[in-house]
Amino acid sequence: MTLLLSGCSGSDGDATASSERDDESSPLTEYLNAVYGGDLTPEEQERKFTEEQERAEELVAQCMQEQGFEYTPSSTGGAYLSGDGTEWEPDDREWVTQYGYGAINSPFSEAPMPEEETVDPNADYVQSLSESEQTAFYEALYGPMPSEDEMPEEVATEYDWTTAGCQGAAQHEVAGEDPSQSEEFRPLFDAINELYSGTASWPGMAELDDEWSACMDASGHGGFATQMDAQESINEAVNELYENVGMSDDGMPTGEPDQAAFDALAEREVELALADLDCREEIDYADRAAEITREVEQQFIDDHKTELDALVAAAEQN
Repeated sequence: MTLLLSGCSGSDGDATASSERDDESSPLTEYLNAVYGGDLTPEEQERKFTEEQERAEELVAQCMQEQGFEYTPSSTGGAYLSGDGTEWEPDDREWVTQYGYGAINSPFSEAPMPEEETVDPNADYVQSLSESEQTAFYEALYGPMPSEDEMPEEVATEYDWTTAGCQGAAQHEVAGEDPSQSEEFRPLFDAINELYSGTASWPGMAELDDEWSACMDASGHGGFATQMDAQESINEAVNELYENVGMSDDGMPTGEPDQAAFDALAEREVELALADLDCREEIDYADRAAEITREVEQQFIDDHKTELDALVAAAEQN
């Protein structure tokens, strides 16, 4: 959904239309924002995050003391970066000219790192413990770690706060129940996932992609059936560069790709992204895709309004 809706800002010279679009959230996004706080400003999100983390750290300290350990709450200053001013603007020509799709170079890779290192206020205390006491400390804090023999072949994707020690219990108490993990709303979230996994079959999307693909063919950048295929081709090329340097047993690169190859791919990325942007502007891709999205989402809301209203009510209660 995020990838599809990212194309909803206006082209150069169309600031009025862009402003009008920016004020219109897609219908289903409004529901999900109400559930997950996406309707908050960056400042409100920062404040909410800080308050919740401070409260959670207090609860962790109480829990650890009950387990017989000392624990100093960690500071959360500067941990949340939603308001750092970094912009992601794949429909802005100047941005695309500089970053392409943002696969190799991006404003996030250029953002300055925090000057101060995070210091664990419990490090000295933990070092004063014996090895067995340190193991017990971390088990109380994060929950028991399985042994190598107990490790499953496939890592579980669902988080269980009841097995995550004092940290898990504190985060659960502060944040409440995640609706997406509730059995009550699992069918609804399954339906939402199914909805967005089938975007290519939405009414009007195939015709829109066909027009875009024909434009790309005419520009000399053919071979892509959908707009996302063009961007994915760059991601795949980046992966190939890393695969060519070899991978360790744990799946990490054993070296760095050739810089000249990286630079050449970055140039190709910008060239492709600019051609993509030209074609999207030529056929009014962003507005038409947004309209298709609104219609499909509104139909989904009409079909699932009772469940969606119950989801928002449960989130508000949390």
